[in-house]
Amino acid sequence: MAKKQDKIEAFIATGRRKKSIARVRLVPGNGNFTVNGRHVDEYLQRDTLILIAKQPLTLTNTADKFDVFVNVVGGGIAGQAGAICHGIARALVKVSETYKPELKQAGFLTRDPRMKERKKYGLKKARKAPQFSKR
Repeated sequence: MAKKQDKIEAFIATGRRKKSIARVRLVPGNGNFTVNGRHVDEYLQRDTLILIAKQPLTLTNTADKFDVFVNVVGGGIAGQAGAICHGIARALVKVSETYKPELKQAGFLTRDPRMKERKKYGLKKARKAPQFSKR
């Protein structure tokens, strides 16, 4: 007969930024931070991106209270860091509604709507025109 395991409560949320989508799971623990099976420092590499990803945890002083497990796909690492930040903020609100006012005021609960502008015909990029030659 199989043993019955105690159910561990996890708080799950989704964060988005540009083309990146991050599925975040917060589990009560001691502060481990894993992104796509690797440690956050190894995955994001740049200090600024690591800081961006951890901002909601440092704002609410919960960095050492939860283990963070993230699966992130799409975009580049800067967009992925923003998506992780958004997902963690949403998960923290699920943990406790008392975090919501400070996270909202800091702007972590708002999805950043800025997207890459499409390329137009006759131009090299979205707005860059070919060099003009008078003769």
